[in-house]
Amino acid sequence: MTRPRSFTLLAALTLTGVAAATFTAPLTAQAATIPTPGNPVSHDENPRVPVGALWTEEYFPSSDGSDVVLHADVLRPENLPADAKTPVILSVGPYFAHRGQTGDDGFEGTGPSERFDDLIVGADLMSRGYTVVMVDLRGFGGSTGCLDWVGPGEQADVRAAVNWATKQAWSTGKVGMYGKSYDASTGLVGTNQAPPGLKAVVAQEPVWDMYNYLFSNGVRRPNYLGTPRAYNSIADIQGMPDDSEQYKAAAAYEKTHPECYTANLTDTQDPNANSAYWRARNLAERAKSSTVPLFVTQGFIEPNTKPEDIEKYLQNHQGTERGWLGQWEHVRGNDVDGDGTLLMGREGWFDEVMRFYDKELKGIKPAVNDPAFVIEDNLGQWRAQSSWPEVRKATTVTLRPGSYVDDGGESGARRSTPAPAPAYDMENAPALPPASAVSGSGAPATSSAAADASAARRAAGPKPGTTADDNGYYSWSKPVAKETRITGTPRISLQTRGTGNVLVRLWDVAPDGTATMFDEQMSLVSGVKTAFDLKSVDWTLAAGHQLVVGVGTNTSFSWADTPSNETITVKGATLALDLQNTRFDTATQGDRSPYLDGYLRYYTTTLPETAPGTFAINVPQSRG
Repeated sequence: MTRPRSFTLLAALTLTGVAAATFTAPLTAQAATIPTPGNPVSHDENPRVPVGALWTEEYFPSSDGSDVVLHADVLRPENLPADAKTPVILSVGPYFAHRGQTGDDGFEGTGPSERFDDLIVGADLMSRGYTVVMVDLRGFGGSTGCLDWVGPGEQADVRAAVNWATKQAWSTGKVGMYGKSYDASTGLVGTNQAPPGLKAVVAQEPVWDMYNYLFSNGVRRPNYLGTPRAYNSIADIQGMPDDSEQYKAAAAYEKTHPECYTANLTDTQDPNANSAYWRARNLAERAKSSTVPLFVTQGFIEPNTKPEDIEKYLQNHQGTERGWLGQWEHVRGNDVDGDGTLLMGREGWFDEVMRFYDKELKGIKPAVNDPAFVIEDNLGQWRAQSSWPEVRKATTVTLRPGSYVDDGGESGARRSTPAPAPAYDMENAPALPPASAVSGSGAPATSSAAADASAARRAAGPKPGTTADDNGYYSWSKPVAKETRITGTPRISLQTRGTGNVLVRLWDVAPDGTATMFDEQMSLVSGVKTAFDLKSVDWTLAAGHQLVVGVGTNTSFSWADTPSNETITVKGATLALDLQNTRFDTATQGDRSPYLDGYLRYYTTTLPETAPGTFAINVPQSRG
């Protein structure tokens, strides 16, 4: 996990609008031992090297014909001969700088990144006979070139890294990629490219389409500029005094190439998802025909790398698929809280990952038959499936017509409550406030003004008709007769008049009026038919509960839209849903994710009234 110290420094830089900063190291009494050609370094010689490993540094060109030179830290099993052939676990990303992952981590001497020491130690990779290779993307760490936000340049780096790892004398020619967040997205890049030798990919909490991290259907997210600034800061992390001269020169590349920062700040600001820039970074679309075995994780309610286009990616991908999907935040499968509670709620992450790698990279038949997908729903219940989603009934329901004023919630709580910090990278994103600071539908209740704002937000919750402040209107389903799961990716279609923004939210409403918001998405509207996907979900409605669909102006902090102040009239609206009954769930081990309870507290309110409903979403109870 990223050290808090790094994030504090990075946030300070980005919030003040600083695009780059030079980091200075604390003075050391003695320079750290670094590898030289033919002389690897052990843990005894440099404490930053994992026990049981030998560290070397390598440089090789990217694969796009440019002059970019990539840097790699290589960790080989110390107990094996230098020429022993092993499979390779490869990670490619921006977080492997010797000084720290997203800033200065305070190391006294240089050494390989500790980013995946949890895997190296927890899965005992060295004793198992695996080599670990960590490659800096262009513009980061010890690699030259300009950062490229998972674009063609960085995609060329991934291809070059896989090809290099397969061709080394100590490699069996079989490579597995591993990552979380940004270096999970580069894992998807590798999956899409499917270079010879890439046999397996583990991608935890990736971004499936890079556009979605900064925009939603033409609407800016609050981090649309802060995130590019954050990565400029990461790219500016300098080498340490005891790094090699080649490493230090590469780390300082941007000092003589300021155009790298400028391009990253400007190229990422195009709101058109169909531009050439964003099409090249649509990883879900580019997954077509790939057969590389893939193991993913995704939190459905995660506030950072959200479940957008995961279903499209899995549909386009044609190879073996495995997954842990559930109700958690931006965490790894092995992450625990201060009490040792697993944050995903399921035991055995490293065991399952290594059975996957051993099978695909070593040909070892697993002693345990792991399910293809394990899923935790909003009730904290885990089940096993052969694929995701499994759909018992696909239905399209007709929603009520209505209207709202696209004023950005100026009549309610959004104006009265400060927005969260808008700058973060893919490793660090805003968290939910502590439970003690949460009131009503989620407004922090820290002052009388905030309390008033919370009341206003509750007043703007789901009601049978148009709300008094014109923030939105709502369509109610009839109560479900049996427990009904909404799975996959809901899709909304709207016929509108007026130009502005639309926020669509899905609510789970109990008979007593308790309502939880469980899905949301935004789009621009311009007086024509607009259709877009919401986030993927796995949410079970208890018997007697109702689905409520809210359509209106943005009253959340999840987007930085520009209100049009026009009245938006919705003349026709439909919602496509995939439904699953729960009668035939196959239970599997797993506990309730701790994050789920915080999410429910933050996004749950109580409504003063309910409505009978105008459409049905009951799912057949037969196996089908």
